[in-house]
Amino acid sequence: LSSCTAQQPKPEEVIEIINRVNNYWQETHPQHGRSFWDNAAYHTGNMEVFFLTGNPECYAYSEAWAEHNEWKGAKSDNKEEWKYSYGESDDYVLFGDYQICFQTYADLYTVKPDSGKIARAREVMEYQMSTDKNDYWWWADGLYMVMPVMTKMYKLTGNPLYLEKLHEYWTYANSIMYDAEEGLYYRDGKYIYPKHKSVNGKKDFWARGDGWVLAALAKVLKDLPETDQYRQEYIDRFQKPEGYWTRSMLDPEHAPGPETSGTAFFTYGLLWGMNNGLLDKAAYQPVVMKAWNYLTTVALQPDGRIGYVQPIGEKAIPGQVVDANSTANFGVGAFLLAACEMVRFLNAD
Repeated sequence: LSSCTAQQPKPEEVIEIINRVNNYWQETHPQHGRSFWDNAAYHTGNMEVFFLTGNPECYAYSEAWAEHNEWKGAKSDNKEEWKYSYGESDDYVLFGDYQICFQTYADLYTVKPDSGKIARAREVMEYQMSTDKNDYWWWADGLYMVMPVMTKMYKLTGNPLYLEKLHEYWTYANSIMYDAEEGLYYRDGKYIYPKHKSVNGKKDFWARGDGWVLAALAKVLKDLPETDQYRQEYIDRFQKPEGYWTRSMLDPEHAPGPETSGTAFFTYGLLWGMNNGLLDKAAYQPVVMKAWNYLTTVALQPDGRIGYVQPIGEKAIPGQVVDANSTANFGVGAFLLAACEMVRFLNAD
């Protein structure tokens, strides 16, 4: 992050940026893609823009994507072949990367209720919750993909099992990925120190992975009932974010230079925390304004493209070039989430 004191923007300036970025993305991507995580993460940002601005074109774009994918994630109907290790074929119905789409379907449903929009989400998640397995979330990104699905579906169905299983799966994820000493998450079990180290022998925490987790907690706390027995546990974890923004958080030299997706997810999480009284403004506002300065003066290109997004992957890769032309759907989604939360922050100020 640059150390200069960043100027606080005006809400209308941020809304102009939101519209420029989102219009650019939608105009350059008129064809709707599959329901896998990368596209779905963009749509979580697009729906946030809809809820902030009420722009019907945002709703229509996500609805058309949902219809293109038949309101499903992975499409297999044979429950005996449903899997949740890593895979992109239609039998990976229980894999979180094919469940994040349910967040957008649920959001679309809240605006125009129709049971068909969440029928598949209910079928898949309720089948999953009926099993005796708890190890569905074995990688950090998975927390963003599915934790908010659980709270959204709880709100729509009133079924308390969603909140129970949310905590059960989260507890398993913590047991394999969370480093209590650093207050950070490894991407998955392969990256745990000292089995895996950064180029300088340090613990290797991937910025986007930890950004996914912080954003997941913000989304969960937003929808979780105030009376939920585990609420304080999620709050305590949420309040430990760190301000590192390079791809390998504790070893900047491992993969130097800025990276947008991790930075944007952190910015979203920190802004949400301040907006909802969980984080101290005096401590976090300077950090957020520096991040926003980076996002709008380095990452944002004049035409509305979002650059410096590390490509799809699962770690910080030494020597991988990330520059102004490096863009991706999920990075745009993260930027939009952060920008929408910034508008709310400025309006409340």
